[in-house]
Amino acid sequence: MAFTITEACNGCGACVKFCPVGAIHGEKHEVHVIEDILCIECGACGRICPVEAVRDQFGKQCVKIRKSEWEKPIFDYEKCISCTICLDSCPAGCLDLTHVPNSKDPHGYPFMENEKACIGCGFCALECPTDAITMIIPEGQLMEDAR
Repeated sequence: MAFTITEACNGCGACVKFCPVGAIHGEKHEVHVIEDILCIECGACGRICPVEAVRDQFGKQCVKIRKSEWEKPIFDYEKCISCTICLDSCPAGCLDLTHVPNSKDPHGYPFMENEKACIGCGFCALECPTDAITMIIPEGQLMEDAR
């Protein structure tokens, strides 16, 4: 079951902007709609909605989270097998591969190419067959928010 938008929606369009698969539509200042067939249940719409008008797949109201507090993937290259499943599972396309400098290792390893594009869905971590990805709130942000 897909996420849904309630009548509390003010039509600001933030959810449309952050949906990585284009599953949300609606006119400005009108209640928006999430297409069930397109929704991948990543939760970006619920985390960005300023009026908390989004319900998750279980009917629970989503709570707005500042974008700076969205979790980001951290890679454990000791566990990583360079399978690229994380890249394939990322709906935002924010990951890429890099090679270890000054190394004879021919494999590419994942890294965050575009942090601003990351929606914090955690699909990369969920799909990783070796549990080489952990989702965390960036450390600098935790210190900044504590002030």
